[in-house]
Amino acid sequence: MITISWRWLFVILILFSAWWHWSHRELKHPPGSMAPNEPIQTNLLKKEALNQGKYKLDLLADYIIEARVLAKEIYHLDRESELAPVDLALGWGSMSDSSVIEKLAISQSNRAYRYRWDELPPRPPAEIASHSANVHLIPASPMLEKQIKKLRVGQVIRISGQLVEAYAADGWRWRSSLSRDDVGFGACELIRVESLEIR
Repeated sequence: MITISWRWLFVILILFSAWWHWSHRELKHPPGSMAPNEPIQTNLLKKEALNQGKYKLDLLADYIIEARVLAKEIYHLDRESELAPVDLALGWGSMSDSSVIEKLAISQSNRAYRYRWDELPPRPPAEIASHSANVHLIPASPMLEKQIKKLRVGQVIRISGQLVEAYAADGWRWRSSLSRDDVGFGACELIRVESLEIR
């Protein structure tokens, strides 16, 4: 019979904790825009739909975004997590620049993304809002879900997919924003992810 002393178990836990924190650490970048381009959205004139488990998705627009990961939150308990288990806060243009981001306190909770500054905003507030977003990600495959869950704050990524409206037979609905200028409830993008690249 193999026995492990409490001392060795404690050492193993410490080593595992150190490895986990190292592998999930935020990536740092020098000043400068890491993702300078605006997202590309092509609204779909012909309505298309597809099934995703017990939900149906209406495809609203093709969508490509290259952005820096500002924050990540994994959800387990809400209904929406059955479709979109991960939210990312993404920034592009000035909101992918370390000299701007470092002056903001960024957080996520309850399917929303928040930021604040101490004294003066590092960029005009309207620019901060229009160059960042909280996105709900619907992975098109189990492999994509694993990739999304492994993403780290600071990575620059490229997502290709569609903005969608999801609905269920009991009347539940969840619709993506189609604008980068809106704020508040309903302003998040709901993206069915077909491909994910780390830049």
